[in-house]
Amino acid sequence: MNTQTTSWRLLDRLRRDGTGLRLNDLFANDPARFEKYALQVENILFDYSKNLVTDDIMAGLFDLAREVDVEGWRDRMFSGDRINVTEDRPVLHVALRNISARPILVDGIDVMEQVSEELDKMKRLTDAVRSGKWRGYSGKPITDVVNIGIGGSNLGPQMVTEALQKYSDNRIRVHYVSNVDGVQIAQVLRPLNPEQVLFVISSKTFTTRETLTNAETARNWLLASSFEETALEKHFIAVTANRNNALKFGLPQENIHDLWDWVGGRFSLWSAIGLPIALSLGFEHFESLLGGAYAMDRHFEMAPMEQNAPVIQALIGIWNSTFLGMQSQAILPYNQSLHMFSAYLQQADMESNGKSVDWDGNDVPYSTGSIIWGQLGINGQHAFYQYLHQGKNIVPADFIGAVESSTSVRGHHEYLMANFIAQTQALMTGIDETQVRAELRAKGKSEAYINNLVSHKIHQGNRPTNTILMERIDPHTLGALIALYEHKIFVQGIIWKVCSFDQWGVELGKELAHRILPQLDQNGTVEPQDSSTTGLIDFYKNVRKKS
Repeated sequence: MNTQTTSWRLLDRLRRDGTGLRLNDLFANDPARFEKYALQVENILFDYSKNLVTDDIMAGLFDLAREVDVEGWRDRMFSGDRINVTEDRPVLHVALRNISARPILVDGIDVMEQVSEELDKMKRLTDAVRSGKWRGYSGKPITDVVNIGIGGSNLGPQMVTEALQKYSDNRIRVHYVSNVDGVQIAQVLRPLNPEQVLFVISSKTFTTRETLTNAETARNWLLASSFEETALEKHFIAVTANRNNALKFGLPQENIHDLWDWVGGRFSLWSAIGLPIALSLGFEHFESLLGGAYAMDRHFEMAPMEQNAPVIQALIGIWNSTFLGMQSQAILPYNQSLHMFSAYLQQADMESNGKSVDWDGNDVPYSTGSIIWGQLGINGQHAFYQYLHQGKNIVPADFIGAVESSTSVRGHHEYLMANFIAQTQALMTGIDETQVRAELRAKGKSEAYINNLVSHKIHQGNRPTNTILMERIDPHTLGALIALYEHKIFVQGIIWKVCSFDQWGVELGKELAHRILPQLDQNGTVEPQDSSTTGLIDFYKNVRKKS
């Protein structure tokens, strides 16, 4: 992004001129502000009116998006161009939910044929397992599925499975293992019957050390029960772009589900990586999830920028982070079923746009990405909302909720949603000294007491929020919500001119771990290196020697 462009200079001037903007004043001066700065897409209401923007600022942001050709880059993505510049790959998670089956060509080949074939294969497996036709080595039906993967191969499927638990008939229980810490896989396997477990090993490269370590443990656990290598084909499925490595693991060709190099791990839940979702919910609900994402894809493709939810969400984020210097972004779902949504978005966003060089490898002279964090909103109110309301650093927040409860319990949902709405209002309006004094006097407090307490109770307010309110959390709407954030991430990457689809920063630590691993063995030689690393290795080995 060129900071000398007309739109950038305009936005920078508007930032300086708007240092005194107050949300309370913006609403008071424009009774139609909500109608102007809210839109509805696929049963999702997106309200961005509680942000420090004006008509001039929004116009400048839309000009910025046009100046960097967001729409052109969007079209290139949907057309299968190689927009992942550092790996020379297309970026086609949108093809995975292209239910129209319109052709998408990569090097002259329509990838939709491959996608359609894989979806059919997923459906056959799902139906066979859920109907009891797929049986384990002893002839018993499958009752439990254990997904072994990490990153996008775990966070996406697990988030969706748990968010849509209401739609599961509990015919198949799904469990997730991601941590190489043996505690997790031991806890998952302990209550299960190996005769009735199906493992799904999800690894794009089938070289991910954490995943393969857990897969070997699962393999040994099964063989300790069956005593036959042939049992693997009844109990193991692989999802990978590396068929050869899956074959070496001992799986037959028909047990390997395809993933392609044009699908990034953090955008892969729409592929066979989503098998645990289909196995838990049934394939028709998985198709509905794809349909919701496709509907958001079409909105992103067709809607003009001024009415385009992902574009607007991205631009608001850029205004808050790059121009206003707000480096953090809280994701606050007010729905128990979305308890993993913040963690899912943390990976999707920070692994995508946590970059410091542009497409040409040059340092960027501006802030990119945001620190994404959060948890269930109602729990957060009793944890970190103190910081949101009165901390010196302003943290923009996305509040996410649903009109209908996933599980209706009288009186609960109304109280939850009252808090959902009230918190965005409180962050906006705050409470000043006059209001605090009046409140305390009404409670009969003395002037001395009031004078001592008043500064502690003042809330400055003027804290920006987005409100995303769904009619309900069902497969279609959840698919649309996830796709909304995916496209937001894409748009921000284009404007910042960073490659959102690689993750080189993940690799260095793994490479060093590979070198350190043999040094932790009691007979291993500790290599010359910095004193801290050497000291830590020595301490580890000395303690292990004693135990």
